[in-house]
Parts: sequence; structure tokens; C-alpha cells
Amino acid sequence: MLYDCRTTADRDRGIAAAVEAVKSGELAVLPTDTVYGIGADAFTPHAITALHHARSVTNRVPPPVLIGSRHTLDGLTYSLTRAARELADAFWPGALTLYVEHTPSLQWDLGETGGNVAVRMPLHPVALEVLREVGPMAVTTANKVGHPAPTTAEEARDQLEYAVRVYLEAGPAQDPAPSTIIDVTGEVPRVLRAGAIPLEKLRDVVPDILAPEA
Repeated sequence: MLYDCRTTADRDRGIAAAVEAVKSGELAVLPTDTVYGIGADAFTPHAITALHHARSVTNRVPPPVLIGSRHTLDGLTYSLTRAARELADAFWPGALTLYVEHTPSLQWDLGETGGNVAVRMPLHPVALEVLREVGPMAVTTANKVGHPAPTTAEEARDQLEYAVRVYLEAGPAQDPAPSTIIDVTGEVPRVLRAGAIPLEKLRDVVPDILAPEA
């Protein structure tokens, strides 16, 4: 089912349907502040497997995790550096992904994480509403491998079809640039992937942050 979240009635029904689907271990496509994402409950292993199958993924790289609250980060991480907290405070919700050391006791199976996971709080009201209801979600771009990242839910549905139970349409993505990924597992943060937030803005908050390696 595709719900047009630009109308109040459809938005309410769509969010409720997406929450129910994710809590049931099924998949949902939702808008973010970058491109549309396909998401599953981060703590339901078979849902993570379904997410990979939907995208025709063979090299099961652990998907990023989206959260609906800044405070959720504290429950997912082993320890956060001061720089990590300052970056989250400055750019969340927004197009910043933090690569952090996750708490070893978490009951999830995202794949071979090596103890680390990419976490982001997106700046989109529909995504935040779903995330606040269901908790952390494994979310990656809602496309088949080798196909373009979708900027609408309808584009995502054309690729993923019946593998996803609920599609939430909120119009074209406003800024399809990918999020900036920063590794905050070490003493000095490093940009792993340049993206929507430029290095100069990051250094306004954390002056010693390292540029991406060539």
C-alpha cells in the first residue's frame, strides 16, 4: 500500500500502517531528508534479512540505523566522545551519520558490524514520527542494487514492488545528497564520506576533525 502523507488523513493512516508493519517484522519505505529509505526493525533478524533480499543484496553490509530521538543514541552506544556529542547536538536531526561503537549487549543482528554501527537522526517529520513509535530501524536506500536511489516513494515502489508492505509518499526528496558520515570511534573524528554537510561546517563545531582519506 502507498499512502500520500501530504494529506492529513492519508498521513495518519500511513504512519499507523507503517508502524504496524515494522513492529510485525515487515518492511516500510519512508521519506528522509536525503532520499527515500527502506526500513526494518533493527532488532528483528528476519526483517533485516528481508531488507537485504528486497534490495537484491548479496554482500550483506550492515545497514545504517535511524533513530527518532537524540537520547536514543546513548542507549545504543558503548561510550560517546565529547566530539560525538557536540556533532549530534549541532547537526541532529539532519544529514549527519555518526559511525559509533555500539553497546555489545544489544540484541540485534545487523551483520558483521565489528562492534560499530552507523547511526543517524533524520530531519523529516514523517520519518521521525515512525521512528519514535517503533524505535531504532535499520534503514538504507530504497532501491535495488545497481539502480538509482529513489527520490519519491512511487519510484521506490517501481523497484521494490511487493517486497515492501507500506510506502509513505511525501513528495520529492528535498536534498538527495547523501549524509556526511563521521567516524567517532577514535580520539579524533574523521570524515568517512563527504556529503550534505561540508567539512567547513563540521570544523566550526569540532575544529580538529580529519578530512576523508584520499
